[in-house]
Amino acid sequence: MEARAAVDAGASTVHVHPKDAAGVDTLDADDVARFVLAVRQACPGVPVGVTTGAWASPDPAARVRSVRSWTALPDFASVNWHEEGADDVAAALIDRGIGVEAGIWPGEGLARWQASPWRGSCLRALVELADVPDEDAAAWVARQATPLVDGVHRLEPELPVLLHGAEGSTWAAVDLAARLGLDTRVGLEDTTRLPGGATAAGNAQLVEAALTRVAETRSSRAPAADPDSND
Repeated sequence: MEARAAVDAGASTVHVHPKDAAGVDTLDADDVARFVLAVRQACPGVPVGVTTGAWASPDPAARVRSVRSWTALPDFASVNWHEEGADDVAAALIDRGIGVEAGIWPGEGLARWQASPWRGSCLRALVELADVPDEDAAAWVARQATPLVDGVHRLEPELPVLLHGAEGSTWAAVDLAARLGLDTRVGLEDTTRLPGGATAAGNAQLVEAALTRVAETRSSRAPAADPDSND
């Protein structure tokens, strides 16, 4: 199983997107239970999280109903604060004892999270970056991520921050997280490419590559950030 291989490679938590029979992301209780229980069986004791992204259930009220219907509860779930209904979804998760990862994207995410009554109840903040435009990835990631990371630290100084990218921004985000002393994550959800451009054999190879880069970037500092895995 990909989750087990990622944990064996060094991932400290697992983030998954439960899918329905057609392979589409879903918040359906049966599908969430199937994925959560499978990861727990393969990786006992390892925290497992899921998405609540609007793409899996566009109607905010439906997302709340889904969370309230879950029978196998994940340890945490990500909530994108730029999406409508984020406060209500977070409230439903917290009410059920599920940790909330606050997804902070460039744009309105930080301002909406700042105004949220649940800001101080989050497990951690996820500073998330999209694919990098056709320019220097490291410079672009720094410009996009630094104001968000600083904003989270200003609002909630004790809250852990996890920085990750996608596609072209993936490895620059891993490097920046290492330099800033932040957690990071990487997996096939983010990219299928290793730092040199080769196709990764799976999540485990991506995790191994991330740990190597973190160690190299922070060789004079300890401890190194532990990457999560996205299956």
